[in-house]
Amino acid sequence: MTSSYPSLTRVLVEVLVDVLWFIDGSENEQMDQDDAVKVTEGVAHVVSTLPGDQQQELIALLGEMTAAEADPARREFLEGFPEGFGLIDDPS
Repeated sequence: MTSSYPSLTRVLVEVLVDVLWFIDGSENEQMDQDDAVKVTEGVAHVVSTLPGDQQQELIALLGEMTAAEADPARREFLEGFPEGFGLIDDPS
């Protein structure tokens, strides 16, 4: 069986984005919003404390995913990921 992903890092980033995209779009009936905040804050903490080279790798992978994304809403989510999860500072 051959993987369609170029690396383990890429597949893990795609899975992480899928989970966070689901959480972001969940309604109160689907997921407790306090739990959703805990998960997203936990992810933000972990990725914001990665070493600089790993943060840059994650940002680059997110950029590749953004460029390839056809769904406008998901593309917007991907574009906001680096800032929203503490990988870059507010550009303004």
